[in-house]
Amino acid sequence: GAVRWQGRDLTAVPVHQRGIGMMFQDHALFPHRSVAENVAFGLRMRGVPRRERSRRADEMLEMVGLAGTGARSVGTLSGGQAQRVALARALAPAPDLLLLDEPLAALDRSLRERLVAEIREIVVELGVTAVHVTHDHDEAASIGDTVALMDGGRIRATGVLGELVAAPGDVATAELLGLDTIWRRTVMDGSVVTPWGPVPTTAATGSTAALLLPVDAVRVIDVDVDADGHDDASAGIVAGQVISSRARAGAWLVRIGLGDGSTVVAAHPMRLAERSGVGISADLARFQLLADPR
Repeated sequence: GAVRWQGRDLTAVPVHQRGIGMMFQDHALFPHRSVAENVAFGLRMRGVPRRERSRRADEMLEMVGLAGTGARSVGTLSGGQAQRVALARALAPAPDLLLLDEPLAALDRSLRERLVAEIREIVVELGVTAVHVTHDHDEAASIGDTVALMDGGRIRATGVLGELVAAPGDVATAELLGLDTIWRRTVMDGSVVTPWGPVPTTAATGSTAALLLPVDAVRVIDVDVDADGHDDASAGIVAGQVISSRARAGAWLVRIGLGDGSTVVAAHPMRLAERSGVGISADLARFQLLADPR
């Protein structure tokens, strides 16, 4: 294969001549060099004079909030400081392209959130094109103008993350996005049957259709279900039993088992006890039929 950037094959080009900056997950700082020497390393490889290297290193350290730390040993740095030095080193040679390989994965949540904002600000300020690799959806949405979903080494979909979540289009994309409730149902008389009613489809009768139930289209009703667990069809409420709850983005995602053996996930402001009975309603107009090559 080959690596190309702006139409140029970089495969045989020496690393320091490619015009690409790299920030690694594990910092990859040189332990025998000072902070300033680490930042200036790419410039040194390019043959930049010592005085200019020193000036640029100080400038980059100030940009990442580490002014005055140039003489320190990298062994004295905290995890967040080491990542800032790694970012300064990647940016010092003014690369055309910045690659960030899960640089925040090993950090605690509060520090990761702060650095997400800082990286975004710095990249925008410098006007450098950046490719940021991450498994964290919130991180991707916060840093990237465009999100690309990778599956098996290929790009499955691109766009603004919120738009992809709202309309993933196919089952594979929905699964990559971690969307929780996807049902496969047999089409009967031009519709897919759900516990709340039919969802129309143009798929052929007898074929299998994939149905996405968005979390915000399903709601836990704060009323007790009938003691015998029967649905209250007249009110559009279906009985279910809580299987589990997990925290996400300030809410609880509650997985609920239905009488037909299927499950559905709904958002709720509080954690619900496992095995407790609940009533759930759904907005059928929000359900989506997805392409399913399988």
